Amino acid sequence: MRWKQFFTPVKSFDAAEAKNYMNHATGDAFTLLDVRQPEEYESEHLPGAKLIPLPELTGRVPELDAQKPTIVYCAIGGRSRVAAQVLAAKGFREVFNLTGGIKAWSSGKAVGPQDLGRGLFSGKEAPEETLVVAYALEEGLFEFYQSMAPKVKNENARQLFGKLAAIEIKHQNRIFNEYIKMTGSVVSREEFAQKTVTPAMEGGLTTAEYLTRYQPDQEKAEDVVSLAMAIEAQALDLYQRAADAAQTVESKTVLMHIADEERVHLEQLGKLFGKL
Repeated sequence: MRWKQFFTPVKSFDAAEAKNYMNHATGDAFTLLDVRQPEEYESEHLPGAKLIPLPELTGRVPELDAQKPTIVYCAIGGRSRVAAQVLAAKGFREVFNLTGGIKAWSSGKAVGPQDLGRGLFSGKEAPEETLVVAYALEEGLFEFYQSMAPKVKNENARQLFGKLAAIEIKHQNRIFNEYIKMTGSVVSREEFAQKTVTPAMEGGLTTAEYLTRYQPDQEKAEDVVSLAMAIEAQALDLYQRAADAAQTVESKTVLMHIADEERVHLEQLGKLFGKL
């Protein structure tokens, strides 16, 4: 029996250190590994995390890139420490255990199984097709924020919805410009919009499902921002999972770039929440 793995020292991150590390790295620069069980992952997980339950880890190590820094987490830190030791013993270049696990994580989390929302991305799309789907997802979030604004009586909350909708327009502008640059097309914005699929919602859940799950008080700015953070975390999670499944380097690059933009957006929302 190989006992080395149980004695291999591993580095640790607390939640703040892990968040800072991820905020200053692109999504494809590291691996975020969840070693809990599938039902735990479905309940909530960190955006972009790859699920490999601890009992399956030794047999699925080849699925991971040993040259990338790997951040491992579980519920409270016990299983992830063992997993980190296993990976370190197998020669992974840099492994970090998230102390306190997901329970210590106060930033945005995603929900649902690994294939949630992935029906929008088969993995076989050409890069320009990927942009069309991404544009539609951003349109879904824009319409959500825009439709919520007249429903609230609190002026601060109403203004906040307007600001969030405006940000999604900027995301769409970025995607549209990238599409024109990539294809050399002279298509108008209106013609391009007609090519988009009808989105359920950015991140793979419908508006009703989000409201049912999170039950925000639409009159409280804190609840509005919390809901926005949840949606953006879900979108980040979807884009990163779609990037992992992409079968071309170009599509993977496009999706990871959008995911990195969502990561920045999520960080901005976090700062906004701190000012409320």
